[in-house]
This record gives sequence, C-alpha cells and structure tokens, in this order.
Amino acid sequence: MAVTDEAILEIKAMIRSGELRPGDRLPPEKELSEALGLSRSSLREAVKALAIIRVLDVRRGDGTYVTSLTPELLLDAMSFVVDLHQDASVLELFEVRRILEPAAAALATPRTTPADVAHLRGLLVAVDDTTSVDELVAHDEVFHRYLADLAGNSYLAGLLETLSSSTLRARIWRGLTQEGSVERTLAEHRVIVDALAGGDAALVAAHVTVHINGVVDWLRRCITPEVIDRRPPSVEAGS
Repeated sequence: MAVTDEAILEIKAMIRSGELRPGDRLPPEKELSEALGLSRSSLREAVKALAIIRVLDVRRGDGTYVTSLTPELLLDAMSFVVDLHQDASVLELFEVRRILEPAAAALATPRTTPADVAHLRGLLVAVDDTTSVDELVAHDEVFHRYLADLAGNSYLAGLLETLSSSTLRARIWRGLTQEGSVERTLAEHRVIVDALAGGDAALVAAHVTVHINGVVDWLRRCITPEVIDRRPPSVEAGS
C-alpha cells in the first residue's frame, strides 16, 4: 500500500473512532505526522487528497478541519479507499482492459485519418499542469472512447465503455495519490497518437498496453497481498 494511502486510512480511523469529529481542527502537521509515524510529506499529500473529496477543509492561515458532515457521510466519502485495498475486482477489470484496449487500438490504426489524429492532438493540447484530477480523468475517458470508436466495432466499444465507467473511482484515486499523474498520462497519450499517425498498429497496441499496465501495477501495490492471493488461479494465470 502506498504511504499516502496509509496516511489517509489513519485519518479515517481517527474519524471513525471519534478522535476527530466533524468540525474539529487537525493537530499541527508535525505533531500529527509523529503521532501516525508518517513523514510530513506523506501526510501533506493525504490531506490534499482528502480536501479534494471534501472530507477535510484546508483554511489558509487557519488550519485544516474535518468537514461539518455527519460521520456516516464522511466515512461514505472515503469508503472507496477501503474498497480499493480490500477488493481485487477492480484489478480484474483493468486486466480485461489490458487485453481488449490494445486490440481495439490495433483495429483503429488503419481506420485513423489525418483529421482523427488532429482531433486527438487537440484533446492533448487542452490538458496542462493546471488541470485538476477530475478534468484529467474526463480527458482520459474522452481519449479512450474516441480510440474505441475508431475501431469500428460497436460491440467492442460498448464493452470498453462499461469497463471504463466501472474503473472511474480507481483512476481518480490514482490521480489524487500519485505524483505526476497529468504529465505521465499526457506523455503516454502522445506516444499513442504518434504511433497512430505513423500507421503502425503493433506499436499502437504496445503503447496502449504500457498505458493500461501502469494502472495495473499501481493497483497491485495498493491491494493487500492476501486479497490477491484469494483470487482463483485461473484469474492469475494470464496476468
């Protein structure tokens, strides 16, 4: 599990136990990091992530507070973090994406026109260092949907759309807790578009595989080993 995620789960435990209540101010960063046995940088990243999903309220010059929601709503807002670490099903969904999306991209390559390449490059230009995580994931969805549509197989595109929507929260969480998510996603999308422009289907498929596999590797680090060990051997065989 990533250190930032550990910090998030520690803060959740404090809310669940009542040590931190809605409206409470968090202890100073140095004091809290020492109490949790975490680095200040990890704690800072955790606070940033929890502020984005409105569990914490960072007031400049005043401090960081637990939002004034009921404890039940606060914990519900964080529930997907626990789901991510205790349920291997999202990993299995990404493994299916890793199989299907490169195949769809290879089908799309000979059907891709210069206008399609220009459109995809336009999508990339719209994303920069100021892009939020929500905006980045929205861009990622549009990019992958366009690639799937280019494959010219509506059934395959529908399958990929279902997989994409089912993995949305995991992708948002990766963006919140992993540094350089905007730059990394853009760089991977650029090489996919460059390969499309060159008409090399095998290279396009390879770049899409690397792109999806980055998320698979991150998920494997997040999900507890005992959860992965409980998966049927047939599921593990192709990964």
